[in-house]
Amino acid sequence: MTFTDKLKNYDTLVFSAIAFFAIYLFCSYNGVGISPDSIMYTSAARNFVAHGNLHTFNHAPIVDFPVFYPTYLGVISFITRLDPTVFGWWLDALMFGALIYCSGYIMSRFVPTSRVYKWLVLAAIILNPGLLQVYTYLWSETLFILEVLLFMIVFRQYLVNHAGKWLVFAALIAAVACITRYAAVTIVGTGGLILLLDRTLPIRKKIGHILIFGFISISLLVANLWFNALHTGTVTGPREPSITPFIKNLYYFGTVFCEWLGFTPNMYFLATPLAIVILAGFIAALAFNFYRRKLNSYENLAIAFALVYGLFIVLSSTFSRYERINPRLLSPMYIPALWGYTSWGLLFLKRLANHKLRTVVAVVFIAAMLGYITKIFMVDRDRYKDQIADEYGNPGYTDNDWMESKFAAYLKTMDKSIFKPGITIYSDAHEAVYFFSGMSAYLVPHKFFKKDVEKFYRIKRFYLIWFNNLENPELINLKDIKAHKQLKTIKDFGEEGGIYEYDESVK
Repeated sequence: MTFTDKLKNYDTLVFSAIAFFAIYLFCSYNGVGISPDSIMYTSAARNFVAHGNLHTFNHAPIVDFPVFYPTYLGVISFITRLDPTVFGWWLDALMFGALIYCSGYIMSRFVPTSRVYKWLVLAAIILNPGLLQVYTYLWSETLFILEVLLFMIVFRQYLVNHAGKWLVFAALIAAVACITRYAAVTIVGTGGLILLLDRTLPIRKKIGHILIFGFISISLLVANLWFNALHTGTVTGPREPSITPFIKNLYYFGTVFCEWLGFTPNMYFLATPLAIVILAGFIAALAFNFYRRKLNSYENLAIAFALVYGLFIVLSSTFSRYERINPRLLSPMYIPALWGYTSWGLLFLKRLANHKLRTVVAVVFIAAMLGYITKIFMVDRDRYKDQIADEYGNPGYTDNDWMESKFAAYLKTMDKSIFKPGITIYSDAHEAVYFFSGMSAYLVPHKFFKKDVEKFYRIKRFYLIWFNNLENPELINLKDIKAHKQLKTIKDFGEEGGIYEYDESVK
């Protein structure tokens, strides 16, 4: 092995260590960030360790999310005897380091390759504010993004030699990814698209490989959805139709890329044209590679995944309502998109015969990348100053607002006997009730589901824990409830909220 070959590994290890340290910095004040999704994962992981099931804090199987990530947390918790909220930042830091190592491994095999290019892109990956946010929270994206790169590594090996064992291995990674995040169907779509476009395979063999890949890659997802339907009556939990049209979702898609490129909000008028250019560029690049019969490169795999994933998010947001398109939702797309729109520079430089012109183009490319890296570094610096240096913490249920909340402090220490056994507790933030008190609570109904709202108003007795600062416009609100029910105040926390009781027998 030559010194250059060794450097391919050693320099990547250095960047991996930097990535680990970056997560340590952002979790140094209050540990890993805890959001409502994090509490769902954590409660299921705790039940996995304690009872061998994947029930959440409300005693129902986890349905809104696939089963693998909470299982993953549960296994680690069982081995370490630590709670996910304790080891969470270590796990995120290790996975972010592994992500950087996989990225370096892949870029070392670009055609052509360049160490300077690899270093610049690795720095851009580490400093991306969206990825740094994801890897400072207990979110399933932390594992899913790593699975995307592992799939690329294995599937590319299959594309080189078309060996069945590599196809099966890639399909197994896709299968696990599908029960990590439902959006991992985009990995299946990417593999299927490349297989369909691959003109080096005989038709009969191609059909066989597509069937093998498709069957294995969706097998665990089908099992997960079947289990959900059997035990809860829904395959992915209650879903509301979208209220956001396609063109608006395309705009939101573009705003994320504006943010990643360092544009200020007053430049978001470029969002929709930018989104169209990005997606159209991926389509054109994929078509060009198909024409050249160059589908087996890492660069092409990155382009194919970025296209499939980007279209999936925009289209699914148009038909199903979930959180607005944001950097977290698009985070799995960042690395493939970055490769897709920068790797062409290496090929362009290789084809330039004029040495002086090649030098000029290389200097311009390096200067542009350094400018971009500097821009996102400044964003990260401001976030660090606001959240860590100023001792606020990662936003969520462990930040200073909650740590200094009288309501949260009361929930942690209250005498739970104030709640009579057998009486259901409702809340506008049932995960917060569990996180601070350890008690189970149920979410008040969504306004969209009229029958659930009517059923709630027919309940003759219940408790209500209400957080004013977490009010969700999609849920019935406290004013609505008070208009139908005469609530008795058990504990009032002013602007923070309160604890109430309704008993129809007491007038």
